[in-house]
Amino acid sequence: MALDEVMEMAARRGFFWQGFRDVYSDAPAGLWVYGPLGVKMKNKVIELWREKIVRREEGVELDSTCISPGSVFEASGHTKHFNDKLVECLKCHRRHRADMLLEEQAGLTGLEGLSEEELYKLIVEKMVKCPYCGSSEFSEVRRFNLMFEMRIGATGKDIAYLRPETTQSSVVEIRRLQQIARNKLPLVICQVGKAFRNEISPRHGLIRTREFNMAEVQIFFDPEYPDYDNKFESVRKYRLRFLPAYAREAGEVVEMTCEEALEEGYTINKLVTYWLALYQKLMTEDYGFPLEKVRYYELNEHERAHYARAHWDLQIYSEDLGWVEVVNNAYRTDHDVIGHSRLSGRELKLYSEKRKQSIVPHMYEPSIGIDRLILHLLLLNYRREGERVVEKLPRRLAPIDVAVFPLVNKPELIKAASEIYGTLLEDFEAFYDESGSIGRRYRRMDEIGTPVCVTVDYQTLEDKTVTLRDRDTMAQVRVHVDELKTAIKRFIAGEPLEKLGTPMG
Repeated sequence: MALDEVMEMAARRGFFWQGFRDVYSDAPAGLWVYGPLGVKMKNKVIELWREKIVRREEGVELDSTCISPGSVFEASGHTKHFNDKLVECLKCHRRHRADMLLEEQAGLTGLEGLSEEELYKLIVEKMVKCPYCGSSEFSEVRRFNLMFEMRIGATGKDIAYLRPETTQSSVVEIRRLQQIARNKLPLVICQVGKAFRNEISPRHGLIRTREFNMAEVQIFFDPEYPDYDNKFESVRKYRLRFLPAYAREAGEVVEMTCEEALEEGYTINKLVTYWLALYQKLMTEDYGFPLEKVRYYELNEHERAHYARAHWDLQIYSEDLGWVEVVNNAYRTDHDVIGHSRLSGRELKLYSEKRKQSIVPHMYEPSIGIDRLILHLLLLNYRREGERVVEKLPRRLAPIDVAVFPLVNKPELIKAASEIYGTLLEDFEAFYDESGSIGRRYRRMDEIGTPVCVTVDYQTLEDKTVTLRDRDTMAQVRVHVDELKTAIKRFIAGEPLEKLGTPMG
């Protein structure tokens, strides 16, 4: 499986690996560490989101705490509703998500809306076995709250939680943020940060973890005047890919333009429709996933989160994992705002210029799972071409922009290559290597996705030209060192290598 190879490569080369396991073999699952390459790639993934979403949509960015008072999640409904359904093996006492056991052993899907009694009946009927000890004797299914509870202060009386989402801090800060944004409405609040969920059965690498990274946007708007006419016009004819709840059994994607989706009442209003288009474009045009591997999966009324009136998972397909949610898209209406107002006794209203009064806003939220996105970028761009392994990542998302090599380990070439490397560090994530054959050095860079390599050879000493090598085609051109930075920038931006210098060979 490509997934196994990607996971091995990621740990060996320094993208990510399971935390603490090198020293403590009994460390719990679901805790992952990003290494040097993973940190660089994660930063680039987030910066692209900031460029395409935060800045273009005039968002205000917030950095809130990971710890929240218990009252926050009482108001939002998480203490009551943020549950998974758990079953315990009566022999080895391992605990599992009931729906995951049925999905993996019986091939059943779409189980989120079933009751505890219905899930237990299926476990018995399908003769599900514990994956650890093989027993088929299980407890009855029960609910398990996924939040990490903690106590604040020396007395231990004040209950708090590690946040399972960034959303609630955006909600409670909306009045201050609208004031800072000079009464702008819709108000677009953006957050990047950690979230925590006490997953019953962490699995599939970065897909289901207990601590993870999110890039979330909360759009607060006047439900009577969403005010997205101009933005909607820019995507009116853009085609969205849906798997509606009614078409799920057939499994066929339904394509419709934004205009058609809105006219049918499927996407609620122009604002929601625009953001659905924006995130499909982000995943396909910016992060580079093939359009046919992206779809919006509609959740039905039994599957939707407790806060959502409408809910679509933007899913990405791979042969190893199937369709996996990468972006959660929820129309949360005024659920969160009303909940906090009711519990706190304080009104959370925003000023509407159209109505000349303060109103209770509605909220739409697209939320990216950054770790899932990174894993899918590595998985879907992984190639084995003969003896060569190459990560054909989008150029601007590769952790290393450019590598610099002397052709052979000679003092004069090392000196020239080191000087060039030093100048490139000012503008790029650059890497220098003089160890081993030039072919092996190229292969090491191919494996981690470095889009271009600079080689200093004896001709460099004569005319100050170097070779540029394209990761994907392995073609090379010669470029003068004075034009090197410009050539690399153009290449990372998407220009073909042959336009940047004199072809070789």
